[in-house]
Amino acid sequence: MTAQTTSVTSELSVDVLVVGWGKGGKTLAATLGAAGTRVAMVEQFDQMHGGTCINIGCVPTKTLVHDAEQRREDDDAQQFWARAVSRRDTVVSTMREVNHHMLADLDAVTLIDGRARFTAERTVEVTGGEDVLTVTAPVVIVNTGATPVRPDLAGIDAPRVHDSTSLQHVDPLPGRLVVIGAGPVGLEFASMFAGYGADVTVVNRRERLLPGEDEEVAAEVTDVLEDADVRILHSASAERIEDGPDAATVVVRRDGDEQRLEAEAVLLATGRRPATEDLGLETAGIDVDARGAIVVDEHLRTSAPGVYAIGDVHGGQQETYLSLDDFRIVLSQLQGDGQRTTTDRVAVPTTTFLSPPLAAVGLTRDEAVAAGHEVLVATQKVASIKAMPRPKTVGDPRGLVMFVVDARSDQILGARLLHVDAQEVINLVALAMRTGTTATQLMNGIWIHPSSAESLNETLGKLAPVPA
Repeated sequence: MTAQTTSVTSELSVDVLVVGWGKGGKTLAATLGAAGTRVAMVEQFDQMHGGTCINIGCVPTKTLVHDAEQRREDDDAQQFWARAVSRRDTVVSTMREVNHHMLADLDAVTLIDGRARFTAERTVEVTGGEDVLTVTAPVVIVNTGATPVRPDLAGIDAPRVHDSTSLQHVDPLPGRLVVIGAGPVGLEFASMFAGYGADVTVVNRRERLLPGEDEEVAAEVTDVLEDADVRILHSASAERIEDGPDAATVVVRRDGDEQRLEAEAVLLATGRRPATEDLGLETAGIDVDARGAIVVDEHLRTSAPGVYAIGDVHGGQQETYLSLDDFRIVLSQLQGDGQRTTTDRVAVPTTTFLSPPLAAVGLTRDEAVAAGHEVLVATQKVASIKAMPRPKTVGDPRGLVMFVVDARSDQILGARLLHVDAQEVINLVALAMRTGTTATQLMNGIWIHPSSAESLNETLGKLAPVPA
């Protein structure tokens, strides 16, 4: 017997109800269901089984990033893009099927396709077509994720205007792309589409990229993007989008002047917000903040007894691996000693998947100085690191490595890695920070040759005080 898709039953009572099939929710449902706990999983879109990451987020976009890096100058751009999209779809379809069976094959798990809305404490009404199902449970997990922010901008409903989901299937490949927004999503897509051969312009309202990073890092990222022929308009704001017969025109205000940018496609990359609209949270006594994020404590408990919120829906960093850690925290509440909390998180890394990727963990130099640390810093351009041949062997020696270390304790305070394999090496640095491994120990580590991790041997040997 396998789990069923419920569409006609009027009432259902289970032990745990999960609303939203994201990373934390599906892992919790699978773990509890395998142990015999009766779980209901509600998801409103059948194409989202498995969650955002495998369907429209991390996995498909990084598949497209990888293929963009394989394109050669003599490849036909349209045909190459079509093949890349086809491979993306195959990867997603395979993973969605695996994720579906991860729950569907468990007798204790019931899958429900439909839109959930709270009608009382720990009670939701699920609507699918004309069918309505009322589901109750003593424990409810809200796991509805986040959705793209749509700015108040005239013309954003034009057919050539996309969000990060629809642009993954744009057809044909745009010869010109305008990206509104210079956050991680905007920069990733700018880098990716430049790799496919598009003429890309980024509209950045700030004076420089990555205002939260040290200037050297932001400057190097800017150089990498401009080296890929991405045009960046700083201190610029989009005022409206005009649709024409052959292209859209993004009207931009910069330095008091109006500029008109024509493009076959426009990407709105102005952030994502928690998906809490029309969930009926107020009916269940679930508080939200000014941005619509569900308010939780360090155990991910909401203001409503028995209701937890996990993943992007409670705000903060929007990362799949944090949603997985949310699962561990809630599981600790339901089956463990209840001691695990969000305050346990130390040195959480991030990566922006440019080509090459930018990975970060911990404090910047400026943050460390402002916090009162006596700081040592080491910064090297990748091309100049003698003990790091890996980027050179794969033909991309661009980027830099930057470490921030506490002079008194020799503890690593932060790192910024912009190079081939940075998304892997940053995990090693984050682990060192969590376990108290010193900069000297990391510098003297024995690392595979050739690998990008070898940069640790050389760069950490160049630590020096921050100039006064």
